[in-house]
Amino acid sequence: MKVGVFTPLLSQLSLDAVCQKLSALHINTIELGTGNYPGGAHCKLSMLDSPSELSAFKATLEKYQMSISALSCHGNPIHPDKKIGPAHHDVSKKTILLAEKLSVPVVVDFSGCPGDGPNAKYPNWVTCPWPPDFLDILKWQWDDVVTPFWKEHAKFAGDHGVKVAIEMHPGFVAYNPETMLQLRSIAGENIGCNYDPSHMFWQGIDPIAAIRVLGDAIFHVHAKDTQIYSSNLPKTGVLDTKPYTDEKNRSWIFRTCGYGHGAEWWKEFVSTLRMFGYDYVLSIEHEDSLMSPEEGLTKASQFLNEIVIKEKPAAAWWV
Repeated sequence: MKVGVFTPLLSQLSLDAVCQKLSALHINTIELGTGNYPGGAHCKLSMLDSPSELSAFKATLEKYQMSISALSCHGNPIHPDKKIGPAHHDVSKKTILLAEKLSVPVVVDFSGCPGDGPNAKYPNWVTCPWPPDFLDILKWQWDDVVTPFWKEHAKFAGDHGVKVAIEMHPGFVAYNPETMLQLRSIAGENIGCNYDPSHMFWQGIDPIAAIRVLGDAIFHVHAKDTQIYSSNLPKTGVLDTKPYTDEKNRSWIFRTCGYGHGAEWWKEFVSTLRMFGYDYVLSIEHEDSLMSPEEGLTKASQFLNEIVIKEKPAAAWWV
C-alpha cells in the first residue's frame, strides 16, 4: 500500500511543479481530476485528440517517476437539468477513454441523483420513508433513471478495460454501503467504490466495520478525516447545512488525517483494508478548512507515510 495525493488542492501549480513538490514529500502517486466538480487543472481531456499534448503529459510524469492511481470526474451524470446531466456524462465517458489510453485502471465518480420526476429541474435526495410520496420518488429514481443509466455506463467502462469507483456521498443515490452495494448489484462488478472514511464518520457509520461490508467492492481509497463536535451535535444532528467554513457552529467538519482520529485508528483502518484485499493507494484529499492546503498536505503525508503497510508480510512459520 502507498500514499498518493488527489491534486485539486494544488490546482494553482503546474503539473511539473506538483510532481516536484510531491516527490519532496516522498509521494510518487497522484489522482487527477479531469472535469466536473474537481476540475481538470492537471489532466486535460483534450489529450484524447492531441498526441503531442498526451506525449508531453506522459513525459512530465516519467520525469518524476510519478504514477496515476485514478482519474476522477466526480459529477452528477443523471442530474435532471438537461444542460448539466449530459455534460457531466460526457466528461465521465471521455475520462474513461483517457484512462484507457493512460492504462489507468480506475475512474472515480459519483452515482448522481435525479429529480423527483421527468420534469424536475433539481436533484431530489430522499432521506426518509414518510410521507409515502418520498418512497414513490425513490422507486422512480432507481427504476427509471439510476438502473438504465448505470447498466449502460458500467458496460461502457468495462468495454474499455476501466473500473468505476463510486464515492459514497450524501446528496447522491449511493451514499452508504447499502446503497453502494445496491448499485453494484444492478450494474455489475465493474462498479465499486472510492472509499472515503470521512463520509462514513459523519453519517454515524464505523468506517472500519464498513470495510467488512464492502469487501472487494473497494477499488480506491481517499485519505480524509472528520471531527465530530459533540457540543453542536444536539442542535442539528449530522445533517448540518451550515457552510463548511462556519466551523465553530457546525456539528462536524472535514479534517486532515490524524486531526479527527489518531494514529491507532488509522493503523486499524489500513490493516483492515489490507485484510480484505485492498493493497493499492491512500489518496490524500485535502478539505480541512482549518488548515492551508500546504499545511494539510504536509501533515497528512508525514502522518500516513508512518502508517501504511508498504510490503506484504512474509508468511508465518505456522501457515
